[in-house]
Amino acid sequence: MIRSMNTLALQHWEELTWEEIQARISSGNDAAILPIGATEQHGPQLTVGMDSLLGRHLCSSVAKITGVPSLPLLPYGCSLGHSHRWPGTLALSPHTLVSVVTDIADWLYPAGIKKLFIVNSHVTNEAPLRCALEILRAKHDDLCIALFNTGKLTPEIAQDFSADAADWHANAAETSIVLHLDPSATRPGKLASSDDPDRTQGKVFSHPVNRTSLIGVTGTPSKASPDAGKELYQKLQSALVELIRTGLQESPPLDHSYFEQSVQ
Repeated sequence: MIRSMNTLALQHWEELTWEEIQARISSGNDAAILPIGATEQHGPQLTVGMDSLLGRHLCSSVAKITGVPSLPLLPYGCSLGHSHRWPGTLALSPHTLVSVVTDIADWLYPAGIKKLFIVNSHVTNEAPLRCALEILRAKHDDLCIALFNTGKLTPEIAQDFSADAADWHANAAETSIVLHLDPSATRPGKLASSDDPDRTQGKVFSHPVNRTSLIGVTGTPSKASPDAGKELYQKLQSALVELIRTGLQESPPLDHSYFEQSVQ
């Protein structure tokens, strides 16, 4: 016997049929969350899917709370700065990431999605994702797009992530989050020996990670703990829920078309 499913409880786009998606949009649920992660080295103590793990968990939980469906996570990002020194990184060029995101939105818009929340869990995705936002809001007059970067959702969260390194990567904050969300994605025996200091302070140029880190880490993952990860994750979830709920109620300050000139 096939169990009947409550489609209102399904908050992942890929779990819905086209009829169910259409019904949701027709009833006024015209928003979607797009999680963007990465596949890149995260030192010897974390698996290469760390950014995607965070994005997947965070957007899934926020979708359940807000009722806004989460689109399939994009597990590749702009990770060019991690170089070929450590195997495991699979990077997209900035142009490719811009094209992928704009292509996705170009399909969402005709379906009736008018509010798109892009949730980015990898630092150097921010610039190309901002470019994608600029392109899309100039192309689709009534499409509202927000770009949220997990490490900067609030000033407090930004401070938590950078507590042990300004140019943080695979540090205490990220390692703590993984210890909380999925301990199997950590290598506990490597934690004590994975600390690597931030060598970027006072530098003029933006150097790739192969020239700033010995093992692909910047920070002190030895200080990570599941409790710290739980606390930080709860801050992330609460902040993102508040931002999305605010966005769902928001309208443009002025109702002026992008394409119409002002009539004097």
